[in-house]
Amino acid sequence: MQLSALRPSHVRSWTARLRQDGLADSYVYALHGRLSQIMADAVHDGIISRSPCSRRTSPGQGSQRPYVATTDQVWALHDAMPERYRAAILLGAFVGLRTAEVCGLRVADVDFMRGIVHPAVQYPAEVLKTETSRTPIPIPTSLALELSAHVQAGYSGETLLTDDNGAQVGPWKFERAMRKARSKVQDLPAGFRFHDLRHYLASLLIASGADVKIVQARLRRASAKTTLDTYSHLWPHSDESTRAAIDAVLVARTELRQNQAGAAR
Repeated sequence: MQLSALRPSHVRSWTARLRQDGLADSYVYALHGRLSQIMADAVHDGIISRSPCSRRTSPGQGSQRPYVATTDQVWALHDAMPERYRAAILLGAFVGLRTAEVCGLRVADVDFMRGIVHPAVQYPAEVLKTETSRTPIPIPTSLALELSAHVQAGYSGETLLTDDNGAQVGPWKFERAMRKARSKVQDLPAGFRFHDLRHYLASLLIASGADVKIVQARLRRASAKTTLDTYSHLWPHSDESTRAAIDAVLVARTELRQNQAGAAR
């Protein structure tokens, strides 16, 4: 079809057919988003006057919750990896780096003294596109020491991760090692990805009392809404906290009135 012939009804039929074919809601949503980008560019270039994609044609993201590994599973995965790749598990679970970012991370991007990771490039050496993705990430001294030990063990070159030949590790090679390691971890889903370690980090921060803005900042997400949509079920249930807040005000009021009555007598 020519772009000018595409109508909203065609887009809705297309996304409905994708769902009928068994594609996940989140994947259909992502495909619609990519089509929307293409059509927006076509409008900008004057090829069409308006885009057939809008919120009305959007299929919705779906409500599937991310799998959150336990701490024991994270350490089991770490120990199951080849020694030269174990630092990557630490960077995924405690720094929140993505696969391409881990494979592209240079030794110079880690400030071992101050405890800061500076994501700057993704594999092979492509500059990260957004300012948010380049946000420096503070790390504790214990993690900085682990990463320093990784370098001192000879597992690094210019990049923090290298293969047995000292060359930069590509995402495909690292993911192959991940698949082998995850099969050795009890109860870890077969589809568990390195990216899912970011969910573990989010759960760790939430359990420590971090609010949505802190979690958003540490995961380097552009939107707090996306963070809430993904992890809202991990925050503690608010019933008791709201009861306590209201109760405190009412109790204080009652005590004040009792004190005033006592003073009047």
